[in-house]
Amino acid sequence: MLLLTSVTIICGRLYSMQLLKLLLVLILILTIVSPVLAGEKWKMTSLAWGPYSGHDLPQQGRSIAKLRKALQACNIELVVEFFPWARAKVTAAQPGYVGYFPAWPEEVKGGFIASPPVDWSKIAIMSRDKINLPKDLDSIFATNIVGLIKNYTYPEEIEKIAKRHKRNIDEAPDENSLVRKLIRGRCDLAITDPEVMKYYAKKNGLKNIVVVKEISTNPLVFAIKKSEKSEHVLKILKKALNKEPCAR
Repeated sequence: MLLLTSVTIICGRLYSMQLLKLLLVLILILTIVSPVLAGEKWKMTSLAWGPYSGHDLPQQGRSIAKLRKALQACNIELVVEFFPWARAKVTAAQPGYVGYFPAWPEEVKGGFIASPPVDWSKIAIMSRDKINLPKDLDSIFATNIVGLIKNYTYPEEIEKIAKRHKRNIDEAPDENSLVRKLIRGRCDLAITDPEVMKYYAKKNGLKNIVVVKEISTNPLVFAIKKSEKSEHVLKILKKALNKEPCAR
């Protein structure tokens, strides 16, 4: 009887130890998996820049749809607030925001980190009609009134030439305004993304926007606000864009 009691006690203790080990393993698994299951909510700013981004576009625009789809695989919910471009960049620096998107790399200023490319954009010269232009940009700026977007930071080559020919620059607040300036003859040429110009030309019922010279193809990146979370955000973005497992 004493032997049976001892065996029962030992078996009970072994069973308890097994349960404890199983419980510890479950806690460890939940510790690893729970951040992914719980997910995160990222709040960012953007601008009306059809067809890439815009509050009134399907899925808030092509580029934002790409970003959102990539992040969904990492269980990240993307919340987008739209502002004019200058305000979007200022607002993104405030508490509660992760950053702003879409941006050319030149648009990523101090206090922000550029992600890998999420989408791609072109920069081109447009006019009202087909025309022959000089081969070099400097001559183009020297002999034409060129429309640019006031709050954009263009690639370095364009920025330098524009500064040399300030008198020949006509600035617009956005492409919606720039396309009307071009059609009305306020400027001879316009330089920005041709898809955006064509989008706003169509929206305004205008048809004669002609791409006369492509300048460059530029990545569209996510400008991540520098903070205690920025390395984490960059790591998640890299994994999401590379379609890698997003366990954190």
